Amino acid sequence: MSEQLKQLTEAQVAEFLQAHPDFFTRNVKLLEKLHVPHETGRAVSLVERQTTVLREKNQNLTSHLSDLIDIARHNDVQFEKTKRMVLALLEAETLDDIAVAIDESLCQDFASDTTSLILFTHKPLDVNNLRLMMRDDANVINGLIGTNLPSCGRLSSAENEFIFADEAVKVQSAAVVPLVQGETLGLLSVGSFDPNYFTSSQGTVLLSYVGEVLSRVAYRILRQQEH
Repeated sequence: MSEQLKQLTEAQVAEFLQAHPDFFTRNVKLLEKLHVPHETGRAVSLVERQTTVLREKNQNLTSHLSDLIDIARHNDVQFEKTKRMVLALLEAETLDDIAVAIDESLCQDFASDTTSLILFTHKPLDVNNLRLMMRDDANVINGLIGTNLPSCGRLSSAENEFIFADEAVKVQSAAVVPLVQGETLGLLSVGSFDPNYFTSSQGTVLLSYVGEVLSRVAYRILRQQEH
């Protein structure tokens, strides 16, 4: 087929089009890619200008559609990752189960570098993979949990050290999610060694959703273990 195309001459193309005058009527899309100047001397004809504008609009729409498809695919992937995290949280029976589910999901699925889960308790509990403390011992992060809203960006040095401890020196940006269920339960923090990974302009819909699920699960288990 490629050899036949190479041997095809302009005369043969012209002869074919003469024999099939309705060819472009049946193949309209080809006109979008063809450049057919309309001779009007030095001036550009209205027909040629309109054709150029329509072709540019078509290219822009095609590019926009491609972007929308990419965004939809990205959202599908994010949804699947979030679903796995939520299911793991719903299956948690202990506070350690919660910590493991959060760490595995955020570090593996969402490619964060480190996580920190701080929960407030009224009495000592035996846990290994998260930090429990009295609410009054967490005044350093009052500014993060006072709004009850997730936020992204850079933390202050004091907040960073309090939340990430030994990892603080490497954490350059973070996302923090206050955990609230009638009362403030604690703080989920996700840290990155990249200063541009979490920025203040990022959306927080996903973080809010994770925070709501985690708050309900943590509240249930905390109250069970405290009684």
